[in-house]
Amino acid sequence: MLPHSPMLAAASTGPTLTGLDWLAIVFYFSILFCVAWWVVSRAKDTAADYFLAGRNLSWWVIGASIFASNIGSEHIVGLAGSGAKDGVAMAHYELHAWCLLVLAWVFVPFYARSMVFTMPEFLERRFSTSSRYVLSIVSLITFIVSKIAVGIFAGGVVFSTLLPEIHINLGGVEINSFWIGSVAVIVLTGLYTALGGMRAVAYNDAVQVVVLICGSALLTVYGLIKLGGWTQLREICGSDMFNLWKPLTPPGVLATWAPVMERNADGQLVKQAWYFNQHYPWLGMAICAPVIGLWYWCTDQYIVQRALGAPNEAVARRGSIFAAFLKLFPVYLFIIPGLICFALVKSNKVPELAANFDSQNAFPLMVKHLLPPGLRGIVVAGLLSALMGSLAGVFNACSTLFTVDLYEKWKPKATQHELVRMGRIATVVMVVIAMLWIPVVQGAHSLYDYLQQVQGYLAPPIFVVFFFGVFWKRLNAQGCLYSMVAGFMLGLFRMMVDTPVTMKLKGFEHGYAQGSFLWIVNNINFQYFSIIITLFSALVMVVVSYATPAPQYEKIKSLTFGTVTDEDRAGTRASWGWQELTASGFIILCILGAYLYFRG
Repeated sequence: MLPHSPMLAAASTGPTLTGLDWLAIVFYFSILFCVAWWVVSRAKDTAADYFLAGRNLSWWVIGASIFASNIGSEHIVGLAGSGAKDGVAMAHYELHAWCLLVLAWVFVPFYARSMVFTMPEFLERRFSTSSRYVLSIVSLITFIVSKIAVGIFAGGVVFSTLLPEIHINLGGVEINSFWIGSVAVIVLTGLYTALGGMRAVAYNDAVQVVVLICGSALLTVYGLIKLGGWTQLREICGSDMFNLWKPLTPPGVLATWAPVMERNADGQLVKQAWYFNQHYPWLGMAICAPVIGLWYWCTDQYIVQRALGAPNEAVARRGSIFAAFLKLFPVYLFIIPGLICFALVKSNKVPELAANFDSQNAFPLMVKHLLPPGLRGIVVAGLLSALMGSLAGVFNACSTLFTVDLYEKWKPKATQHELVRMGRIATVVMVVIAMLWIPVVQGAHSLYDYLQQVQGYLAPPIFVVFFFGVFWKRLNAQGCLYSMVAGFMLGLFRMMVDTPVTMKLKGFEHGYAQGSFLWIVNNINFQYFSIIITLFSALVMVVVSYATPAPQYEKIKSLTFGTVTDEDRAGTRASWGWQELTASGFIILCILGAYLYFRG
């Protein structure tokens, strides 16, 4: 029998999908199929149309697609699981909607003026071709080991929770619902992504967002009704689970810089929380989380590709602001249902939940046991569609990176048809590699923890070269290249150290020898290590840049704040009005309100 994830609870009992549920699922996916078919029928066999939807996306489609691409496996499954286990702690990451405002107001003007296809292409214009190659390769690695692998895994989690009875026997090998679900998600997603490209991804995202928000909101309402209301939820969960500020202070420390030390019965130091705290420490949340957020929302091809599909700067900015507004919802749509699931289990008001509870599958368990037939089918369809939408976005981003940044460089005379065909082939290859990486994801402490760790190790160098590159015109190509290579090597080193322990390979079941160098590296909190990578990358970039000649400023005109022309400034100012300012201010007020409310 193929291995089952240790994150999952035992096969659950209780309500399964009824005929009405299946009818709702078929109806929903029929709509998505019609949308995909309509898109394919209008598609042109060109790179611009396949990878960027012909640069003709509306602002509401851009915003919905950015949100839908982000709200995939790691959010639906991972955030609800985190809510059931740790309370609202992960809301710090979800309240990074302000990062999308940085994209809208700071980076969109540069991206729109440069008319690039990819983020590595922008880096090439700002620095050098070598920088473009490095970022392309590292981005592909990041997509495979994080977004694609996690998406496939989460699809298996959903299937094994909702349909545990499904299994296939092939030649004496029993394939359970986890692997059936993983493969099904890949095949269905890959099909419409490969056929329709960016346009199919974006328009299907727009449909799915409506269903996902409405369905998740109904699940929250049903859960609160079953529990007895919001007051009951706060009373059962306690102030700790509603304390957004708690992770910012290590246990036992009141807003000081002092480390927390734990000793055994003999008085020997066994844990020092300043370095080895396994939760989310205050310094890490204050520095590392914004670094990852700004990298993800402002410089990651997976997200920014939607903004690149806008016809002009104004539409790209409005789409980004709309995405920031939608980004306010996950705290209440996914984290709060996780808390509700925990409260229902603790109060035993839904015995079926208590019998099969595992924090990692809190969301699909609630869908299964709380919603009535028909509505359950719609939410399941939206859930699977969200998983597929997230994967579709990364498939398209991967094919764009490989085809535009690598293949087209190797074969500059390739036709538009050849570029589209190569993008489809690249998608298939990366999916296969990602499936081989699933066992590493299975061994992780939790789905969301795994994702944050991988991003924490690989994102800092990208953050540094983009932000420093745009704000500091003196930094040059040599500084960018050395910074990325040095930072990525340090991040990959940490991943290589962690992987044998995470997978519990033979000889590593209990980690490294205590006190050894590798034990220290493995036990440093991932957020602290991410801060180290960020500072190291920044130092290398500045030192190398000032040790080598300054860039030719004429060649980087309009690509940094120091080289923007008066014409550029006038064009940007004409692209926004009071509506964009008002919407941005409202989003910031909502974020501040959430921080004030969730104080325990």
